[in-house]
Amino acid sequence: MSVIDFFMNLPEVEKPIKKVSLNNKLMWTGIVLVLYFVMSVLPLYGLSKNYVSQFESLSILLAASFGSVITLGIGPLVTGSIMLQLLTGAGIVKIDMHSSEGKKKYQGLQKLFSIFFVIFENGIYVVSGALPTAYPSTFLEILLILQLTLGGLILMLLDEVSSKWGVGSGISLFIAAGVSREIVVKGFSPVFSMDAPIGAIPQIIYFLSKGETYKIMTPFLSILATIIIFIMAIYFSGVQVNIPLSFGKVRGFGIKWPIKWFYTSNIPVILTAALMASIQFWAVTLSGFGIDILGKFEVRNELGKQVKVPISGIAYWIHNPSLTAVFQNGFNPTALIALLFYAGFMIIGAIIFAYLWLNVGKASPSDVADQILSSGLSIPGFRRDKRILEKVLERYIVPLTILGGFTVGVLALVADLLGALSRGTGILLSVMIIYQFYEQIQKAHMEEMSPLIGKILG
Repeated sequence: MSVIDFFMNLPEVEKPIKKVSLNNKLMWTGIVLVLYFVMSVLPLYGLSKNYVSQFESLSILLAASFGSVITLGIGPLVTGSIMLQLLTGAGIVKIDMHSSEGKKKYQGLQKLFSIFFVIFENGIYVVSGALPTAYPSTFLEILLILQLTLGGLILMLLDEVSSKWGVGSGISLFIAAGVSREIVVKGFSPVFSMDAPIGAIPQIIYFLSKGETYKIMTPFLSILATIIIFIMAIYFSGVQVNIPLSFGKVRGFGIKWPIKWFYTSNIPVILTAALMASIQFWAVTLSGFGIDILGKFEVRNELGKQVKVPISGIAYWIHNPSLTAVFQNGFNPTALIALLFYAGFMIIGAIIFAYLWLNVGKASPSDVADQILSSGLSIPGFRRDKRILEKVLERYIVPLTILGGFTVGVLALVADLLGALSRGTGILLSVMIIYQFYEQIQKAHMEEMSPLIGKILG
């Protein structure tokens, strides 16, 4: 068996033979979600109780739970996807994404990359000392690596189950679940940390009861920022350009084909955040070996936990800023440069990944043209030819992809700066993911009601 045959035939979750009903999709999605939450609270055996949490601000975006069997969350899976996209985009790995064989080859390669990074990143993380063992022991280090690797592989399989048998992507589901949990905790938790409750609403009530009204501004702004991002994300999720189409065999009857403003959905932000997390990961790992080329870290107490935060290097420049923290610590040239660097990284990264996702995500003008033609539709006034249809679609899809990537990057940036209840990028992602899940459930319901509509929607 050749190498190509090997990665094209890696073990995977089988696709359903028959169409899965909406009720069954919701059931499988619920099962995947429950298993994710169970894994997020399953502690690592042999881990030191004195470990220090790291890259806390990015862990939510990676559906990670530090100290559990999914300490790195979906980070290795998304890192594998990013690497393959970059290699494909640079032409180093040449795959014809328009053929069924090419798509299968790409999926196999993606799984191979994911498995490699699950083993590699978790192994490096333990060996570097970022996850210290209860006592010096090679056996405990190997045991930690095995637990983390198993957790990462199970997450990969759960993602496949959700994608093929449930509603939407498992990775998106995990992110939305993690962000939602953090919003609930930071918004409503009455548990005290230091001298005030953790939750923003209990904080406001507590400070008002104490007569310390000047202290309610920070939790109030967090709640306000969260609401603003929710509204803006929902608004832009509903913005779309409708292309009129008609049935060639049925005169006088047609439909409108929607092309959304967020054409590539939440993928650009997920990949940009994952790239930031990967840089932070390697910075922490190298720092554990005494190599500070990506940045130095110091331990701080945040919400009653010992947390490592970057204080220099690129790890510091891509650490999510907060305007409140900047004003409290004093506005200086270094803080301004950090803000501008973070803004540029977030926005440009979102645009680049949005454009790269066109071909990888089967959403290119060519793919959409095939979908339209296979449904028996065409654009009125144009000849029924794929090349013509593809050129017309390019006028809308490519600009909307770039504008959508730019918009989602700006929204994520603004949310981060305003210091919302969860990291701004996470809130934006969760809103878009939940909205996307709602649309998919609605689409599945329509398909069950009318097979014709299902055929038109592809």
